[in-house]
Amino acid sequence: MQTFWQKLCRRKSIQQIHDEIIQQDSDATPSLHRNLGLLDLVCFGVAAIIGAGIFSTIGKAAFEGGPAVTALFLLTAFACLFSALCYAEFASTVPISGSAYTYSYVAFGELIAWLIGWNLLMEYAIGNSTVAFSWSEYFVNVLHGLQINGKQLIVIPEWLLNDYYTCSAAVREVQKATADGVDPSTLASNPLQFVRVWETAPSPFGFKLIFDLPALAINVFVTCLVYIGIKESKTASNLMVLLKVSVVILVILVGAFYVKSENWSPFAPNGISGVLKGISGVFFAYIGFDAISTTAEECKNPQRDLPRATIYTLILCTILYIIIAFVLTGMVSYKELGVADPLAYVFEQYHLNWMVGIVSISAIVAITSVFLVFQLGQPRIWMSMARDGLLPKKFASIHPRFKTPGFSTIVTGILVALPTIFLNQAVVTDLCSMGTLFAFMLVSAGVIVLEKDAARLEHASFRVPRIDGKFFVPLLFAAYVGCLWVLPENHGLQSTDFRSFDLAKFEAKIPYLAFLIVFAVMSYLTAVKNWSLIPVLGVLINLYLIAGLGPHNWKLFIAWCAVGFLVYFGYGFWHSKLNDPKAS
Repeated sequence: MQTFWQKLCRRKSIQQIHDEIIQQDSDATPSLHRNLGLLDLVCFGVAAIIGAGIFSTIGKAAFEGGPAVTALFLLTAFACLFSALCYAEFASTVPISGSAYTYSYVAFGELIAWLIGWNLLMEYAIGNSTVAFSWSEYFVNVLHGLQINGKQLIVIPEWLLNDYYTCSAAVREVQKATADGVDPSTLASNPLQFVRVWETAPSPFGFKLIFDLPALAINVFVTCLVYIGIKESKTASNLMVLLKVSVVILVILVGAFYVKSENWSPFAPNGISGVLKGISGVFFAYIGFDAISTTAEECKNPQRDLPRATIYTLILCTILYIIIAFVLTGMVSYKELGVADPLAYVFEQYHLNWMVGIVSISAIVAITSVFLVFQLGQPRIWMSMARDGLLPKKFASIHPRFKTPGFSTIVTGILVALPTIFLNQAVVTDLCSMGTLFAFMLVSAGVIVLEKDAARLEHASFRVPRIDGKFFVPLLFAAYVGCLWVLPENHGLQSTDFRSFDLAKFEAKIPYLAFLIVFAVMSYLTAVKNWSLIPVLGVLINLYLIAGLGPHNWKLFIAWCAVGFLVYFGYGFWHSKLNDPKAS
């Protein structure tokens, strides 16, 4: 009889998963089509990464960090590289849909696996809401450009182009400013434009009807495409990737002629803290590489192609991001880049309207491809969780004709739609980055846990290069402690005055203090147990990036996890296939 704690920690073995793969391939019930090769996987990876980040969030990150945002792209890529190598090893060892959820089930057990699966919902389903917002912005810009004799051809009411959250918040902000005797028109957030949307919106049954129609429409379109099949999704993705990479290269080549070196000085105008403010936006640009692993059961040769595709994708996209960041910050001052469509904006400043049109239209295609890959990922994770009994069986059902997880795809579409109606882009982006970094951190930790597992050594066609970390990690820890005095104030207690205690300032320090404690413990364990350097750095760098998201996002993340635990103990714990000792 398993104890309560043993049930929470029950794990699936690597051999058990390989037996499941064999059974699925030979089973008479509908299964997924094995239709993807190496090129298709790389295209899926590029489709997921080169999108909203390069066409939208890169501008806001550059506005905060200046030209030094290129260093942030490099740092983030460096962090992702360690995680990508760990993902590549797991993908070759456990070639089954489920991504970080399945990997955590093997390494840590059921409770952690559930927590990862729950947080991947933030990466894929909720994260896709951010993509939908960006798509909507570019789509509306294109509509504004469709004019004859100065008259716009297609006009959509403002209440169908905004979100309820922003407009309702603007009303409260104006009411507060008026009560305080402040002129609302002088507020930096410019809330009056959203108040006008609120006032003109229809009010059926007393509820203000405000939602982003284009964001909702692209969600419906892509959900239908993903529902129809992987072959159709693959073809669409490959064509969109070809187009958007061509446009990115065109932007670099044309923009290079308008670069002014004086715009790169000062390189980091707002210091380290300014650069790190762009973490959530920059990291959001990279999170798509792990979506490749969710297609494992649709790959022709997953153990060979998944690791290669993961590494190739990360290298290619990093090069493109760094070059285009240099070009953008060289064409105009970083102070001008805090706009939703930075690539179009910089060419507008040089009156290159033909480039503005190309960028705007290609941005729509590029962001559609990101949406497509994310919309593919979430249903396959749910499918894996349902197979394990942690979700109702309906989530694992395969459409008999289209050979896709049909029910899970529809539910994903609904969940993506809800934030586009009720929330705004900033809230969704930070939550998405938090969940993704958490998953990356645990996948890296999983490689440490399974480092000497015999089944791993037998089945892994790719292994993370082993570099001895027992001296290097403690030295890094000592260097970090030595730098605490020059790092921003929120990195430690060195400037805390307990005589005039400020709760808000102390809360800002807590995430970095948590990182410091984990860093110290891992330095000791690495020295004692001779852990491999790469997965340890994967854990530490991702945790550091999590700390940079701030205490507010930590609170939201903890609340989200608490809801996840309620769902698990309400259903998954009791229905798990490993609940039967004979099955474990």
